[in-house]
Amino acid sequence: MLRPSLSRPPLRRDGLRITSPSSFEVPAERSGDEHHDWLLTDSQRGNPATRLRAWTHGNDVRVLLHGRAYFERLAEVVEAAGRGDLLLFADWRGDPGQKLRDDGLTVSRLLCEAARRGVVVKGLIWRSHLDRLEFSHEQNRTLAESVNDHGGEVLLDQRVRPFGSHHQKFVVLRHRSRPADDVAFVGGLDLAHSRRDDADHHGDEQPQGFSHWYGDTPAWHDVQVEVRGPSVRDVEDVFRERWADRAALSRLPWHAIPDLARRLDRSADRLPPQHPDPPAAGAATVQLLRTYPNRWPGYPFAPDGERSAARGYGKAMLRARRLVYIEDQYLWSAEVAGVFADALRREPGLHLVAVVPRYPDQDGRVAVAASRHGHAVALDLVLEAGGDRVLVLDVENHASLPVYVHAKVCVVDDVWATVGSDNFNRRSWTHDSELTAAIVDGTRDPREPRDPGGLGDGARVFARDLRLALLREHLDLEDDDGLLDPEDAIVTIRRSAAALQAWHEAGREGPRPPGRLRPHDPDGVPRWRRLLVTPAYRVIADPDGRPPRMKLHRRH
Repeated sequence: MLRPSLSRPPLRRDGLRITSPSSFEVPAERSGDEHHDWLLTDSQRGNPATRLRAWTHGNDVRVLLHGRAYFERLAEVVEAAGRGDLLLFADWRGDPGQKLRDDGLTVSRLLCEAARRGVVVKGLIWRSHLDRLEFSHEQNRTLAESVNDHGGEVLLDQRVRPFGSHHQKFVVLRHRSRPADDVAFVGGLDLAHSRRDDADHHGDEQPQGFSHWYGDTPAWHDVQVEVRGPSVRDVEDVFRERWADRAALSRLPWHAIPDLARRLDRSADRLPPQHPDPPAAGAATVQLLRTYPNRWPGYPFAPDGERSAARGYGKAMLRARRLVYIEDQYLWSAEVAGVFADALRREPGLHLVAVVPRYPDQDGRVAVAASRHGHAVALDLVLEAGGDRVLVLDVENHASLPVYVHAKVCVVDDVWATVGSDNFNRRSWTHDSELTAAIVDGTRDPREPRDPGGLGDGARVFARDLRLALLREHLDLEDDDGLLDPEDAIVTIRRSAAALQAWHEAGREGPRPPGRLRPHDPDGVPRWRRLLVTPAYRVIADPDGRPPRMKLHRRH
């Protein structure tokens, strides 16, 4: 097995053991596998039932920072689609009235007009829990009904585990006669309220209900990627596998009866035949990493579920030597934090920079206590392993209001990078459906240091540019001075965050220093409250979707 060191001592907080008893390992490559230093081989994915390829070469991948940029680009390519083209999308939340552009174009109007033009529009949206639980049941259903009324077909998909969701967020557009224009979008952005923000982080004028800490129009930080080339067909395959699942969309009578009364579509029509791969468009190798839970009945394309997202991070961490940069909505769960902690303990020169939200995304004593408990457990684990080599930061805008970090990004030694829907928690790595693109660019960056990890991988243009773009925004920098070398970047980040923190502690007197990052200081949860919220945390907030035998043998 490719296995991080698992000899760490148990970590305790106030006398309670908080490290997980589960180990994490990546299976060894099998004979016949095509080798890759960073990416999972076919057998390492652990799911022989899928039609996905291990990876594809020849892709072009571009970063779309924030919802405003993504929405405008999405609208542009969909409006250019015509009769016979195929538009597929999957989403966790869809708000039909969400504006995509300043001219008022909405999600519903974009999809409905495409369907009326003869574009074959197919969608899978998570059915969602009830709105009174602060979810999007009504919005998702309304979007589905609207598109279906105009000739598309959008299904509400509840083929999940209890307390689970379909969390994938992607769009695929295949053209009948223009394969070079085929495109996919993958990342953390839903077609939903609050997402249409930009680098200034003033928030979306159409907010969703959110925790009080972020105000009436929460500032929202997010990332999506635009993919062209052969990998577009792989993203399409993710959709086709789910679409072809013959299990009932929902077996709950309180779903089925209202659906019948509203004449909502509950069975999938046949998709058009699939086109061959789009032509090569760039130099990037792309691997799709996924999570599917162990569901009954099992997914036909993942009978025991799939945990390639978790395994993908595990394999990449084995090559981490200098800098792991992550942005994540949650960063909780001992199992997940243990992957980073093992790497920090094994490599004394490795640094971890984590950018997270300052406050939870929900109000309510139980929800807040559960999220803070899980977050504290994870941070304790990585800090115990890495000490001052770990920087955990949160973001604010220039008005000193907190920015909600919804991005799911990881960059390792400027070589391997991911953008997707999975968060760094057990739920995303075992329980919900997730989709993430892992990218290893074939183009090496000539800037020093040319090989930051020292393993001969070099620095790759996509991964380095992604890290630099995010740090320039967070630090209010116009160039990359002090950011290229990992050690210099740590010094630059630490200095900027300390200056902003000192300005706040001094009563915000004088000019505000540049930069938006501050040291993250999670509020602790009293021992008695942690004892009360731990069951809810493990069952509802951060459940485990592995097969029983994997839980029994403590394997992923």
